[in-house]
Amino acid sequence: MDGLSLFDHIVQARFLSRPNRFLIRCKGERGSLFAFLPNPGRMQELLLPGSVLYLVPERKRADRKTRYTVVAAERDGHPIMLHTIRNNEVAAYLLQHGKIPGLERAEIVRSEVPIGRSRFDFLLKDGDRQVLVEVKSCTLVGERVAMFPDAVTDRGARHLEELANLSEEGIETVVLFIVHWSYARVFMPDYHTDLKFSQTLLRVRDRVRVIPIGVKWNPDLTMAPDVRVLEIPWNYIETEARDRGSYLLILRLRNKEGINIGSLGKVRFKEGFYIYIGSAMANLTKRMERHRHLRKKHHWHIDELRAAAEFHGVLAIRSSTRLECEIAEATAGMAEWKIPGFGCTDCSCETHLFAMSKDPLDSEAFQKLLQYFRMDRYPKTR
Repeated sequence: MDGLSLFDHIVQARFLSRPNRFLIRCKGERGSLFAFLPNPGRMQELLLPGSVLYLVPERKRADRKTRYTVVAAERDGHPIMLHTIRNNEVAAYLLQHGKIPGLERAEIVRSEVPIGRSRFDFLLKDGDRQVLVEVKSCTLVGERVAMFPDAVTDRGARHLEELANLSEEGIETVVLFIVHWSYARVFMPDYHTDLKFSQTLLRVRDRVRVIPIGVKWNPDLTMAPDVRVLEIPWNYIETEARDRGSYLLILRLRNKEGINIGSLGKVRFKEGFYIYIGSAMANLTKRMERHRHLRKKHHWHIDELRAAAEFHGVLAIRSSTRLECEIAEATAGMAEWKIPGFGCTDCSCETHLFAMSKDPLDSEAFQKLLQYFRMDRYPKTR
C-alpha cells in the first residue's frame, strides 16, 4: 500500500490566535495571515501560541475570504491531520486497501448516505452483507491514549443511537474512529468532556461495531502505510465514565482587589487568572454549573472570589477516585502565585487556589497537566 497523499504545496506557519471556530490567525514567512480551519473542534492542546501549522493555498474564489486552509498541526514534532472533510478520504483509502479489520473485502457502494434525519458516511457491500459506516476524526491524544470528542457533540450521540436502531432492523453498523497519532495504543470516549456521548457509546457497543484505527502522517503529510487497531478498555471506561471526580475552575480578575474570604479575612488579589481545584464525587456536572452563575448565598471560599471575578471556564477530570489534592499539587508546579489556605479546610493541602498572569488555556504546561490527569494516568501495564 503506497502512502496516501492528500495535499500539495504545503507551507508552514505559527499559530497566533483563533478569532472564531473556522478562522485562524497565524504568522508565515511574509507576516501575519488568516487561514480557514475546516474543523470545529476545540483543539486547545494543539492550537497553542507559536505551535507549527501546515497550510495549503487555495484557488481564488469570490465566496472565499482566505487564501490558505489549515490542514495539520504539529505535536511533539509530528503532524496531526486536522481536515475533517478530507478525513473521509482517509477512511475510503483504508477501506479500499483492506486495512479495516472485519471489512477487508468490503466494497464502497455509496458515500454520504441519507437515512432518516441523518447522513452517514459510507454504505458498504461485503458479500451478502450491507454495512453502514460513520467516520469520526480523532485529534485529541496523549502519549498513548486517544479520546473523542474534544467538545460536546449532541450530533455524534444522535448518530450512535440511530446506528444502534438501524442494527436492530438488520443493517450492520460501524463507527470508525481515525486517530491521527501513530503513538496511540488505546482509544476511549472523552467522558471528561462529553459524558452523554461516552455513555451512549457504552450503551450501544453491542449493536454498533466500534473500530479505532491509528494512522501516521509523515512530515510531507503523506500517510505512512502502517496502521494500527487500538485497544478499547471497556471495563475501565464503564468504571470511570460517571458523573463524579474533580474540576478546574478558571476565573479572571481584571484589577487588583481586596476580597473578604470567610475565615481568611480580607485577602489581596492581584489581577490575573485564578485556577481553583474542586471535586464532587456525585453530581459533578451540577457542581461545575453552579460556578457559572453568581449566587446570593455564599457557602465556600470560591463563592466569594466568584462574586468578584469573571467566569472563564471549568474543566472536568472525571474519576472513580478523588484526585483533588493530587491535581492541586501538580497545578502548584506551574502556577506563578497562590493564595494560602484557600479552599482546603478539609484536607492537608496548603491551598487549592493558584494563579497566573496569562490565560492558562494558552499554556502548554496547563494543557499537559490536563492531558496527564485525563489520559496519561491510564495504567501503562495494561
